[in-house]
Amino acid sequence: MGIKIEKITAADTEEAIAIWNDVVRDGVAFPQTEELDAESGRAFFESQSFTGIAKDMETGVVVGVYILHPNNIGRCGHICNASYAVWKNCRGRHIGELLVKDCMAQAKNLGFKILQFNAVVATNVAALKLYARLGFVQLGVIPGGFLMKDGHYEDIIPHYHLL
Repeated sequence: MGIKIEKITAADTEEAIAIWNDVVRDGVAFPQTEELDAESGRAFFESQSFTGIAKDMETGVVVGVYILHPNNIGRCGHICNASYAVWKNCRGRHIGELLVKDCMAQAKNLGFKILQFNAVVATNVAALKLYARLGFVQLGVIPGGFLMKDGHYEDIIPHYHLL
């Protein structure tokens, strides 16, 4: 499967919303509890500093999405934050890695100096392995920082990477 990472277009938005909502419904990775609809999804993706999609070059199907935006304002505005989502049936094919690498390049191009993840859930083993392999630094553990869909709390592990 050849994968190309590119900027989202209006034609890709419906597929990106579906991928995003799938992760929200799972309730184990994203802080959002409300799903996006066509209008809120369009506004959400357009409001980011950059929204990238992973597209299967053979089928033209969107298989992943990421958002990139400032983590804070003013004197901390040089730090960005991002979130990534890949269809379940496409995981394990290094699509997440392609998304993260593209995100890092886009962030640098936009003038950000640091990419920070505020809330990597400790049970997200695949993400933790990927971030370690890409040289992200763990900042510690926030005990019980994430409310899982089933009602229990999991630790979160903030990370950063100098761009």
